[in-house]
Amino acid sequence: MPAPRLTVVITRRLPEAVETRMKELFDVELRDPDLPMTRDELASAMQRADVLVPTITDTIDAALLAQAGEKLKLIANYGAGVDHIDVATARQRGVIVSNTPGVVTEDTADMVMALILAVTRRIPEGLQVMQSGNWTGWSPMALLGGRLGGRRLGILGMGRIGQAVARRARAFGLQVHYHNRKRLRPEVEAEYEATYWESLDQMLARMDILSINCPHTPSTFHLLNARRLRLMKPSAVVVNTSRGEVVDENALTRALRAGELSGAGLDVYERGTDLNPRLRELPNVVCLPHMGSATVEGRIEMGEKVIINIKTFADGHRPPDQVVPGQF
Repeated sequence: MPAPRLTVVITRRLPEAVETRMKELFDVELRDPDLPMTRDELASAMQRADVLVPTITDTIDAALLAQAGEKLKLIANYGAGVDHIDVATARQRGVIVSNTPGVVTEDTADMVMALILAVTRRIPEGLQVMQSGNWTGWSPMALLGGRLGGRRLGILGMGRIGQAVARRARAFGLQVHYHNRKRLRPEVEAEYEATYWESLDQMLARMDILSINCPHTPSTFHLLNARRLRLMKPSAVVVNTSRGEVVDENALTRALRAGELSGAGLDVYERGTDLNPRLRELPNVVCLPHMGSATVEGRIEMGEKVIINIKTFADGHRPPDQVVPGQF
């Protein structure tokens, strides 16, 4: 007799192609409507599932894992970041956690460059003029931005996404600098013509643009705090597409309102959807609703990785993207 199919519970709507393929392979519970599960709904799902497929909107902490049923053996996260999952506790309870690394690298790096251009060239302000019907024609001094070529770009976190940003930055004529836990190999530095800074403080004081591309860990919480923001030049721009918790959002808001920074481009926020309204009101700040990985291609590839992780687990093997506690 064939082995019984795994019960898979998906916490959010996924692309149709991904959901259909999952239905072909497993006993799947789809999410409808596309709203985040409540904590009670998550607890119920974890009691009846062999495999849970959560997203970044699902906080799976120790207390919730304590309510999981004996069936639950795999949390196949739909996304690369796993700071919303207590991986160590899951492992103690015999639950494997997997993720989808490497899929959104190019898409997120594209968004970094989009935000850099939007802020430095004042694109949203130009859109506002056009949409309000107030444009009276070209003027030599209207909406003057800054040229990217020749500026110094500091990359905080030179992993997959940071290096993808560096490739794009070189094409725009930016000078690439970076701070990372570990220095890159000489041949990789040479490829990007990148300058390494062991001291984050020293790098920040010299950069025109800062791109934050590091994960959220206990050591990176508020890594860009009020003291470090004061080190930056008043003409500098901050772009964050990684995790909102890396930046002290209140300190960033104060610096921008005081003219101590030129602008910011943000796709992630410290308190999720609870965005500081004083930050949102600033004309030199571009706020996006976590769109960094939002491409059709990226979402489907994420789903394909989830399927591979589940199928490999079902076949009795270690999922290729298993997360190890302390990895991030």
